Amino acid sequence: MSGMLRVVLGDQLSRSLSALDGLDPAQDTVLLMEVMGECEYVPHHPQKITLVLSAMRHFSAALAARGVAVRHVRLDDPDNTGTLTSEVLRAVAALQPQGVVATEPGEYRVAQAMAGWEAALGLPVEIRADDRFLCSLPWFRQWAGGRKQLRMEFFYREMRRATGLLMEADQPAGGQWNFDAENRQRLPKGVTPPKPPQFTPDAITAEVMALVASRFGGNFGRLEGFNWPVTAAAAETALADFITHRLPLFGDYQDAMAEGQDTLFHALLSTSLNLGLLLPAQVCEAAEAAWREGRAPLNAVEGFIRQILGWREYVRGLYWLKMPGYAALNALGASRPLPAMYWGAPTSMACMRAAIGQTERLAYAHHIQRLMVTGNFALLAGVAPEAINRWYLAVYADAFEWVELPNTHGMAIWADGGIMASKPYAASGAYINRMGDHCRGCQHDVKAATGPKACPFNFLYWDFMARHAESFAGNPRMAMPLNTLRKMDPARVAAMRAEAAGFLAELS
Repeated sequence: MSGMLRVVLGDQLSRSLSALDGLDPAQDTVLLMEVMGECEYVPHHPQKITLVLSAMRHFSAALAARGVAVRHVRLDDPDNTGTLTSEVLRAVAALQPQGVVATEPGEYRVAQAMAGWEAALGLPVEIRADDRFLCSLPWFRQWAGGRKQLRMEFFYREMRRATGLLMEADQPAGGQWNFDAENRQRLPKGVTPPKPPQFTPDAITAEVMALVASRFGGNFGRLEGFNWPVTAAAAETALADFITHRLPLFGDYQDAMAEGQDTLFHALLSTSLNLGLLLPAQVCEAAEAAWREGRAPLNAVEGFIRQILGWREYVRGLYWLKMPGYAALNALGASRPLPAMYWGAPTSMACMRAAIGQTERLAYAHHIQRLMVTGNFALLAGVAPEAINRWYLAVYADAFEWVELPNTHGMAIWADGGIMASKPYAASGAYINRMGDHCRGCQHDVKAATGPKACPFNFLYWDFMARHAESFAGNPRMAMPLNTLRKMDPARVAAMRAEAAGFLAELS
């Protein structure tokens, strides 16, 4: 081989990937690697492993159909050495390329491994920037430099200006940057969200499912019912379906929860974005076009674009700005082991049962379920950051550390002490009742904070506030709940804290 070895990782399945720029099909070889090291660094949901491996195999097939030489190391290859680095070494030994070209990875641990490739290989290794994102990492570092607070809202406004998305000259469309106040409605009775499209597993996916069942059948999560796009064409179908059928009401009900409604009006595009089957510019432009053509209202389109142009780009920038120390932060000193109910053990709490049961079936839950149900519970209960981070990374099909860690660490459990969020997203049962209907069928009384039918979110909330009252005292956004706590009858506070202690002891 006289050309280059071009490495494509499992979440880099884009034809426009920088590692493939300048590819010479006559001389270069593209390397894709399915390795146990990536499949088991956390106990991934079987649907997540299936998704990544199947998408990789489809991407390989598409490259080969274009006449590109592909070296695809399969998980069940008897010569598979089990790690990315050892497979690159094996490929170099077999092919004798002039050098290696790769795109920067999404996860810090992989970047550490890649940093040692050149010395290990004795060949030049070019690691190119990942330009599929709308915000480059140098741009984010420049934006963050010198700022005391790295608030997403201000980053989002800069990204709107930089991209021109939802802008009218130099002003935001509709006269305001953020329509979040309009996007907090419960799902009304009689409104039935449309079902998402079906992607029946083809022969490649079926083969992967059989392999995953044999090797990872003991992992948390069901494999049957797998319904994720595994090709760019399927992802584009999913995007078109969302724009037509669910985007118009996405904004109104994006924070809603409803018993028996798994997906509501959500996009279900994060897996395709995070694998590279869709690009963020492509998705944002499709949503903006729907608004400009009168097919979706501004509050829905702005709310959706904010999740991608705002949150998704922001958490990536924050991750690379703050790692590796960010993962070790534990501002609240949380240390409790992850409760067994997160792995499917029975629970009397209807909202937790719904969110975790759905996660087990689909490898999916929407952002409010993750933030305000499972995340809120972990925050209030004081679950150790490493434990809840590993769970989120393992059980969701769209979870890669660059996007999972800041959302969990900064938003859900406030382990970063306010780098991301100006206050902890702590809530009692009242929030869950306001945004959904799980409380109706729950054996707990959402209005009770003590007694045999008390909602655990209620006594856990006030126990959390009492535990951290001193450290929250200087936070103006925590003034209201802390004032309420101070005015409470001390005996009532003591009773709620006793309920919390008993509940948590039993939970452990």
